[in-house]
Amino acid sequence: MPTVIGIIPARWASTRFPGKPLADILGKPMIQHVYERARKARSLQRVLVATDDQRIFNAVASFGGEAVMTRDDHPTGTDRLAEAAAMLEVDIVVNIQGDEPLIEPEVIDAAAAPLIADPSIPMGTLSSRITQPADLHNPNVVKVVVDQHGFALYFSRALIPYAGGGKTAQAVYYYHPGLYVYRKEFLLTYASLPPTPLEQTEKLEQLRALEHGYRIRVVETQHRPVSVDTPHDLENVKRLMQGRR
Repeated sequence: MPTVIGIIPARWASTRFPGKPLADILGKPMIQHVYERARKARSLQRVLVATDDQRIFNAVASFGGEAVMTRDDHPTGTDRLAEAAAMLEVDIVVNIQGDEPLIEPEVIDAAAAPLIADPSIPMGTLSSRITQPADLHNPNVVKVVVDQHGFALYFSRALIPYAGGGKTAQAVYYYHPGLYVYRKEFLLTYASLPPTPLEQTEKLEQLRALEHGYRIRVVETQHRPVSVDTPHDLENVKRLMQGRR
């Protein structure tokens, strides 16, 4: 069996929410909630946090987690992920978002499963059916379309596919959660690839892989992640967690 490790990139700087990884949620920093839930994924032999800030590193150490320090000049979380992965003996790396404290361990396992089963797949991710009409034209809700074998054809902030004849309500649309799985050697290659035109137009980093000719396996899940991008989102997550107690 290949070695699978989950890495949670976590930085202090954030335009909308500085210090977000250490935001308190029911007595624990958000990064601890993400870490503890990720540890429940059966496919992961190890979970660690990759950060550029000593405060985050110390917080992870204080709850018994594992963290590594990375450079503070990475333009993306993928670059931070690649730096951390380069230090490790690992076959498959799961990029787990540090701002999803309600992440379901099952979705990590589902995303990793195709790469565990098929060594020819370089990268994987998830999709979830859009059920809220307001999400259809929201550019912050990234859409994905796949081929008949479950590989991504395109990701967009626009509504895809286009439904002609005013049949939008009858079409099926899929949201793309930001969880990725990489074969280590591909991750290191991917991080070294130059940005591509569609990636820069859509502001979607995953398009770089498609534009360079690499396949991305997409697994459908019923779970819709709840991200914390703002203090308002944080209060929403607190209410959801309190309701689960």
